[in-house]
Amino acid sequence: MKEYQAVILKLTQRTRDDEDALTDLLNERSRGGWEAAMMSQDEQRLTVVFARLGEPAR
Repeated sequence: MKEYQAVILKLTQRTRDDEDALTDLLNERSRGGWEAAMMSQDEQRLTVVFARLGEPAR
């Protein structure tokens, strides 16, 4: 069974800060076994949906 987690990252319009925040987010989730499954962006925020295989349903 897959688990999903959505994360909303507020963009600051400072490219370097936004890059660092996104890199930290992706590295943190990757260490936890999560993989980015989908991303969407508007002017103010980036939404990333992560997925991983969870415990089998009982």
